[in-house]
Amino acid sequence: MSGRAIISCFSHPSTSCYIPLSRRTQFAHAPPPSPLLLSRRSHLLVAGGRGGGKVWANVKSEKNLSESPKYEDVVVQKARGLDDMEEEVKWWQVFPKRWVIVVLCFSAFLLCNMDRVNMSIAILPMSAEYKWNPSTVGLIQSSFFWGYLLTQIAGGIWADTVGGKQVLGFGVVWWSVATALTPIAAKLGLPFLLVARVFMGIGEGVAMPAMNNILSKWVPVSERSRSLALVYSGMYLGSVTGLAFSPFLIHQFGWPSVFYSFGSLGTVWFSVWLSKAHSSPLEDPELRPEEKKLITTNCLSKEPVKTIPWRLILSKPPVWALIASHFCHNWGTFILLTWMPTYYNQVLKFNLTESGLFCVLPWFVMALSANVGGWIADTLVSKGVSVTRVRKIMQTIGFLGPAFFLTQLSHVNSPFMAVLCMTCSQGTDAFSQSGLYSNHQDIAPRYSGILLGLSNTAGVLAGVFGTAATGYILQHGSWDDVFKVSVGLYLVGTVVFNLFSTGEKVLE
Repeated sequence: MSGRAIISCFSHPSTSCYIPLSRRTQFAHAPPPSPLLLSRRSHLLVAGGRGGGKVWANVKSEKNLSESPKYEDVVVQKARGLDDMEEEVKWWQVFPKRWVIVVLCFSAFLLCNMDRVNMSIAILPMSAEYKWNPSTVGLIQSSFFWGYLLTQIAGGIWADTVGGKQVLGFGVVWWSVATALTPIAAKLGLPFLLVARVFMGIGEGVAMPAMNNILSKWVPVSERSRSLALVYSGMYLGSVTGLAFSPFLIHQFGWPSVFYSFGSLGTVWFSVWLSKAHSSPLEDPELRPEEKKLITTNCLSKEPVKTIPWRLILSKPPVWALIASHFCHNWGTFILLTWMPTYYNQVLKFNLTESGLFCVLPWFVMALSANVGGWIADTLVSKGVSVTRVRKIMQTIGFLGPAFFLTQLSHVNSPFMAVLCMTCSQGTDAFSQSGLYSNHQDIAPRYSGILLGLSNTAGVLAGVFGTAATGYILQHGSWDDVFKVSVGLYLVGTVVFNLFSTGEKVLE
């Protein structure tokens, strides 16, 4: 009941009106409207029913009532105050807690790629200061993936055992500390720097399985695609943020400032994560009963996997198609992630700031095109196109698009066209989110986590070998040779995925 309706009841006691129980409680416990109007023994009693209501005021005034504020005016102020209070409370009450978890996971992935790509910018002044050759730079860039490789499957097992909150929190703190220690490790020597990068990879390796674990418990099936799209967009936007701010920090405060500032952000995130996040909605004492019921009734509950049929899994051609395609895809993606600023600096002759700013554009386009690709794929499926055909179409775009635009780099004559080719390459690459990255749940929904661990392990190996091999190729060849290897693997991946993949379930 609004404040105005309550005033009407007070102004016209004979009028039939109903005052809700919540209102009666609020007014019954409210303080006296004014000390000028009511004495120490004044009190307000509100009573009513569906048929009518009455108001009695036991007032012993010490002054003439004509000198006091009008009673209706006092009630107006009180009623308006209670209405405003209700509106403020409603905003916090209706905001879904599950989306708080999603936003926190998004911000964790934002920090993840910020801390990952800052080395691709900082490596330029670092290599000049420490006199590193391209092979050493490639070794440093690839060392991250050594640790990242170790915790792909282990992170998923750990998250399933102790909960996603603990594992993701550990991962963010671990890689943030490793990031902040990078300048100190570099000054101590190359072996210490390699160890710091490995430690950083260990922390970031648990992020994806931990995120999948916690969102599988918090997000209903009807909201899962949107929530995952938002979280993965954090990775692309993290690349945008890291590449945009790193040059500024380096110019203003020196290259160590990038690692100190980015690493410190993890402590801020962790403090919020500890206070707001829970591994499961059943563990959250502040979760509203309505939202808890919505989550528990709409999340698919599957029997836990007790034994893994490794022989059966590895006997399926679509599984190997996923593994091979993931390797071919990540070779090109990780090379662009780690070596793009160096290409802009050495080949296009951009300075450090320009290199960072032009690197932002491909990742920003990638964030947009990934969502566009998802919308196109869902639309095709809803119109009756088979899942198998949709997955092959989207992944073919994700392979042949980058292959075509990388081949054009050797024919362009202007920096603008080179940046455009890089941007289009990354933009079409993002269609893979609706291709091979969605195929794990198609062919084996019960073992999709295991399949992701297998294929992503192959993808990480591509990052390790590809990043290191690029440094070797540049020392003995040219950038055209680097792009030719990536294009060749894109073509191999296209053939393998179209021949052996399927959108049908092959494992029960």
